[in-house]
Amino acid sequence: MIKRIQEIAQEAEQKIAEAKDNEELSKLQILYLAKKSELMSFMAKMKDMNQEERASFGEVMNSVKNKIQTKIDEKRKVLKDLAMEHRLKKEAMDITLPGENYERGAKHLFQKVVDEVSDIFIGMGYQIEEGPEVELDHFNFELLNVPKDHPARDMQDSFYIDETHLMRSQTSPVQARVMLSKNGVGPIKIISPGKTFRRDEDATHSHQFGQIEGLVVDENVRMSDLLGTLELFVKKMFGEKRKIRMRPSYFPFTEPSVEVDISCFECGGKGCSLCKHSGWIEILGAGMVHPNVLKMCGFDTKKYQGFAFGVGIERVAMLRYGIDDIRRFYTNDMRFNKQFHRE
Repeated sequence: MIKRIQEIAQEAEQKIAEAKDNEELSKLQILYLAKKSELMSFMAKMKDMNQEERASFGEVMNSVKNKIQTKIDEKRKVLKDLAMEHRLKKEAMDITLPGENYERGAKHLFQKVVDEVSDIFIGMGYQIEEGPEVELDHFNFELLNVPKDHPARDMQDSFYIDETHLMRSQTSPVQARVMLSKNGVGPIKIISPGKTFRRDEDATHSHQFGQIEGLVVDENVRMSDLLGTLELFVKKMFGEKRKIRMRPSYFPFTEPSVEVDISCFECGGKGCSLCKHSGWIEILGAGMVHPNVLKMCGFDTKKYQGFAFGVGIERVAMLRYGIDDIRRFYTNDMRFNKQFHRE
């Protein structure tokens, strides 16, 4: 019996050494150390032995069991190390190669100005509203007091898709849509940033450009409210030393209408080439909302008044950051964008 136990031990040691994976090792562990294995079946014969034989036989059995278990554990460690070595070779990388430099991206100057202007007006209690870029003639012109035969349409030579649809020439249709949604009940205090489209292109104009328009409708709204709003906006956007002036103008959707200038930040109002030696730079158009516009959008003009203004996004950027050509915004030149990656 002792001889057979030794044979089993040698056989087990050889098969464990030849095992190729953990699954094979688990099968060998069951074969040699499970309760129903041949080796463990010898334990049942101990009850027929005397005390001295039992002690000697138990010592041999424990030695063989521990040796087989030790060999299995050692083989498992060897297989684990081999698996790790194989994985490291498979996933090896050359750490001597130069690393990749991921540069921090820059927000486009157009969006940067939109965010800056929006922050200023949000701070004054305005909400941001948006509308479709493909607009109905009814919203783009007619609800803004520009009927089909109005000569002011020539000033906004537009891209028509059919007789009733066009690429919006201003963001004013958003104002009309918001006023209609209110069913004649104020107050309204919004800005509407977005893209607009007109058939025009030179160093200071583009067939596509950005515009931010503002609208306030409420009881007892006055021209002085418009003046104070624009003065605060100009100081926040261009510096506390900036002054504004209003000049009479004409827009079909406002009455009275004004052009708004700011004092030149290059010469401080003394006169230079930037301001054409006038000391002032034109920045935006504004005025009190025309009564016809209020009526068409459902508001009682005896109760409600309003003011509106519109500023070109690229115009603000060109003045604030010294851009010499509006077409630079749309040339997809990364060098232009990277100039403004820092605050």
